[in-house]
Amino acid sequence: MADAGQLEAEQDIYSKIQETRQRFKDEYIQDSSDKYDSRDVERLFKDDALVECYLTWRLFVVEDALKMIDESFQWRKEYTVNDLTENSIPRWTFETGAVYLHGYDKEGHKLFWFKVKLHVKDPKTILDKKKYVAFWLERYAKREPGTPLTVVFDMSESGISNIDMDFVKYIISCFKVYYPKFLSKMIMYEMPWIMNAAWKIVKTWLGPEAISKLKFVSKSDIQTYISPEHLPPQMGGMDQFKYSYPPLPDDDFQSPICENGPIVSEDESEAKEAESECRDSLESSFNTEHGIRLKKVNFMEDVAKQDDVDRADISNRQKGARRPLTTFKGTLLHVSPSEELSFGSRDTERKCLVILHNVTKNHVAFKVRTTAPEKYRVKPSSSSCETGANVDIVVSLHGGYQASPQDRFLVMAAEMEANVSAGSLDLAQFWKEVPKAKIMEHRLRCHILESPKSILSNLSDTSLGTPTTDTQDLHMTLMRVMASNSRLEQKVDMCLWLQKVLLLLASVLLAFSFSTIYLLWTS
Repeated sequence: MADAGQLEAEQDIYSKIQETRQRFKDEYIQDSSDKYDSRDVERLFKDDALVECYLTWRLFVVEDALKMIDESFQWRKEYTVNDLTENSIPRWTFETGAVYLHGYDKEGHKLFWFKVKLHVKDPKTILDKKKYVAFWLERYAKREPGTPLTVVFDMSESGISNIDMDFVKYIISCFKVYYPKFLSKMIMYEMPWIMNAAWKIVKTWLGPEAISKLKFVSKSDIQTYISPEHLPPQMGGMDQFKYSYPPLPDDDFQSPICENGPIVSEDESEAKEAESECRDSLESSFNTEHGIRLKKVNFMEDVAKQDDVDRADISNRQKGARRPLTTFKGTLLHVSPSEELSFGSRDTERKCLVILHNVTKNHVAFKVRTTAPEKYRVKPSSSSCETGANVDIVVSLHGGYQASPQDRFLVMAAEMEANVSAGSLDLAQFWKEVPKAKIMEHRLRCHILESPKSILSNLSDTSLGTPTTDTQDLHMTLMRVMASNSRLEQKVDMCLWLQKVLLLLASVLLAFSFSTIYLLWTS
């Protein structure tokens, strides 16, 4: 019954998507061919997830979703969003460091920083600043489709000169209209009391859902949402990152650590090591007949024995790895899973399988990078895949490390020419020479399988004197409760103080009234 209900819901969503497309075509495009960028219209008719985002944000009311799409697409053409590059925006916008992407919150969402003190209201530069924000949002939307952002407004040391209501309204429109379902939360850090009036106006621009995403924090409680390793020292954190340009600061993927250590460069010796590590996985993707043809006929018996050994080694390596259930269909490779790798604390939850399927007519070179190379072993981390073949990549947690929602993986792929072999020397040279525009990139995030029930059950089996990850999580939850309690106490104290002030004013007013009445009476 549950499966039938889910199928019915999916069919209903699909029918809404088709209705939205048809009505958009009939009511908005027919007489307005130059109103939108053709690339946006083409994507609308191909990408179901995009249409579903608009529908979800408008509670599946097609009429409201159509108005939102119309407004969004007009904005995209006006700001030439599809063509925004570093070269099309003034360099000074990058050099100010007022807006950039860096780090993650505790839920694994990328942090979008706004340094309010670095923004000065100026009508002459407002268009460039708006395009600069659009550049970052579009860049992230292409790299992490469907993954929300956490916006951090750092208002420390800001004042009246930094308040630009038009710019704030534009930022809100970006998340409310232009990039639906893109906002995880909006953290307001150290907002000066002088800005309270301005933010009362801002709240009127936000819907109820957006208002619920606003989080007002100070240095004492910002760690409720962001871990110290992703906070700068002035916010009580340990992140020593300092913004500078160039390069852009959000490309934080590094080569993973393999069995023979970290891959720190692409020279010949390391490429040979990578190839030797990956050979057995590549052979598993070939059919048996092809594998035998590659061997010398004189040693058929030895080859069969070696194949048995290789298959056993591959089977042992993949044993216990979680097989993916979803698939991302890229232009060069189909990547399974489509969005996330799931890890847990149990031994059976420390391995994941990534399956690559070549959908081109040539060999495809690939390599895998991560934001936490010290945690993970990736086999193979770099090799190539034949036409129509699959390559199984095992991603496993190393040693006593635990996965984190902030961890990310990047699968890079590029099609090789028909006359290029897949040898290690050719691969190393290939990655040095391949144009960036020809590289397919797909990002995977980490999902933690731990649940509150499992945390409590683990705590019951753990001695009180032994610090564990679960006790640390419980301690963090307790700290959050204490921080919330502290804020409530501060509010109560403020109310009591205001009550005393009001009583004093009432007493003064009453005394003044009596004295006035007395003077009038005696006169």
